[in-house]
Amino acid sequence: MTDVLAVFRVQHPDLGLTKTAAYDETATLRPIRDAGTDPDSDRYLYSVTSEDFDRFEAGLEADPTIERFEQVVLLAEEAIYALSYSDRAVLFSTEIGRLNGAILDMENEGTAWIFKTWFPDRAAAQRVWDYAVEHDLDIELDRINEYGSIVENQYGLTEKQRDAILVALDAGYFDEPRGATLGEVAQALGISQPAASGLLRRGIKRLALSTVAEGDE
Repeated sequence: MTDVLAVFRVQHPDLGLTKTAAYDETATLRPIRDAGTDPDSDRYLYSVTSEDFDRFEAGLEADPTIERFEQVVLLAEEAIYALSYSDRAVLFSTEIGRLNGAILDMENEGTAWIFKTWFPDRAAAQRVWDYAVEHDLDIELDRINEYGSIVENQYGLTEKQRDAILVALDAGYFDEPRGATLGEVAQALGISQPAASGLLRRGIKRLALSTVAEGDE
């Protein structure tokens, strides 16, 4: 096997949704799996957490990379949005798909975008890097592992969700009484408190669905 897992950190003012993320600093955006990586699609689905969805939508309205948007589902702290990009938007994700790669996880950290990707070989990962450089994208390679696997772990957790849960567990966040606050967990992870809350909430939900709720309708 020669396949690789690579984690890229990418920034550019015209990357899709970047100005929205800057407008609403509490927002965390993640594409719905298998949506948003098809080069021929003009409709992208995102899961969004935000402290103020009115502010988030104001950011969408002001974002020149967004042609139109629709709120599909609204839950207590999470919403699903369908988005269409304008011609101005730079879509790094579509280049990954064109090179036979796959996005295993994608999430914003402020105005930066973290792409956890799989490629059939190191050469394909290099071509994605070259594409970013040629188009003046600010790109960093956080890590690359050869002989990676495109399959998630047995509980369906992303690497970030797993890390967040382990850090919270070690800090005593789940103890009674709690040995650490959410803010302290966020500080240990090096992310904002809303981002830490989202990672823990989604991670625990995935654990529940793959364990105690497995087999239930």
